[in-house]
Formats: sequence, structure tokens, C-alpha cells
Amino acid sequence: MEPVDETPRPRSRHIYLLPNLLTTCGLFSGFYAILSAASGRFEHAFAAVFVAGVFDGVDGRVARLTGSSSEFGVQYDSLADLVSFGMAPALVMYHWSLSGMRTDGPIAAKIGWCAAFLYVACAALRLARFNTQVGVVDKRWFIGLNSPSSAGLMMGFAWAFHDWGWSGEELRYFAVALTIACALMMVSRLRYTSFKGERKNERVPFWVMLLIVGFLGALMIDPPHVLFFAAASYAVSGPLYWVWNKLRRKEIAA
Repeated sequence: MEPVDETPRPRSRHIYLLPNLLTTCGLFSGFYAILSAASGRFEHAFAAVFVAGVFDGVDGRVARLTGSSSEFGVQYDSLADLVSFGMAPALVMYHWSLSGMRTDGPIAAKIGWCAAFLYVACAALRLARFNTQVGVVDKRWFIGLNSPSSAGLMMGFAWAFHDWGWSGEELRYFAVALTIACALMMVSRLRYTSFKGERKNERVPFWVMLLIVGFLGALMIDPPHVLFFAAASYAVSGPLYWVWNKLRRKEIAA
């Protein structure tokens, strides 16, 4: 009887390629958003950023499910996020609205592009801080608004008001304020829920599943406004939690 070779077979290379392929799709979506905005096809640009968010949410899970997580994949995903959720939202917002600041003079024009650059810089800082805090901070929380949610708020705002018939130039001052606010929230110390439990295999509550189903149903009916209100609700949850925490500490101290 011949001996049985118990040496484990190497995992298929296609499994390792799959999560990085999904990351590349997200990177392409961000790149396409920039091209679409430069061509004046703003609805395509807004939607492309949200598509990048879908790929960003899937690639990491696929890597963990297939056991193909790697340091290369982590770094590649971070660089792709900088393009899709840093460069793309800033440039789309600039082409849609912030560029209209030049109608108010050269100083206002500089404020417009400076706001866009501030967003990109803060997105890069947010991603760098996240990478250095992996395994250190409580995984139930994000410290600062994560870049995909910040990009969702930026693009949700633009898409919703564009759908309502507003032009970006009419909303240029609101766009400047929102861009700066999103940039600062990313590098803030505000806590945002990551929707992750304490235990690895902790079950998701039934009401959360119902909420997800309801959200997906509403998303099919009216994507621009549902995405905007969902992103805005999540963005304000951080400051609201901070205020609630302060009030609770005062009550305990009293």
C-alpha cells in the first residue's frame, strides 16, 4: 500500500486574486467618478462613488471568508480608498459646486479648491491613523468618521440636491461648509459605531436585519435621497453620542 501524501495543497491563486480584484473594481469606480465629473456627467459620478463603497465593503469580507487576507491587500485597499473616498469625492464636489466660487472673486476661488484639498488631506490622515490603530482600539467603534461614510455624505448631498433641481453653483457656500465639516469629522476623536459586536461570531439582532431590508427597499425606490439621509444620520450620530456621553458623565458626577 502506497503512503498517502498528507502535504496540504497550496491554495488556488484565484482565491488570492479575488479580493484584490474587488479592490481594483472599487478603485476603478473612484477613477470613473472623477472622469465623469470632469465631463459634466454628475449623476454618473455620484453613483460611481457609492459603487466604490459597495466594493470596499465586500473585498475585506471576501478576503476573510477565503482566508486570503494579506498585508499587501490591506495596503492596496488603503491606497484605493484614498482615491475612491478621498480624491474622488473632493474632485466631484469641486467640479459640481466648489468651482463656482470663482464667480465671487479670486479669493473665494482659492477657498473652494483649498476646501477640496483639505478634504483629500484629512482623508489621507484618517486612513493612516486607521492603519496604525488596527488591533489597538475597540473594534466596535471608529475613531472619527470613516472615509466611505464621509464620501457618502458628500455625494449624497450633491446627488439629492442635484435631483431636486439645484445647481452646484447655487449651493457653493453650503458645499464649502459641508466639505470642511466632513474633512474635520474624519480626523476628529468622535466615536462612530462600526456595527461590529464584541465577539467574532456574534449574531446580528433580528431588528437590525429588518432595518437593512427596509433600507434596501427604500434604496430601490429613491437612491439619491435615501443615501443622503442615511449618510447624514450616521454622520450626526458621532456628535450626538459625544453630547450624550458628556451629559451622562455630569449626571454620574453629580
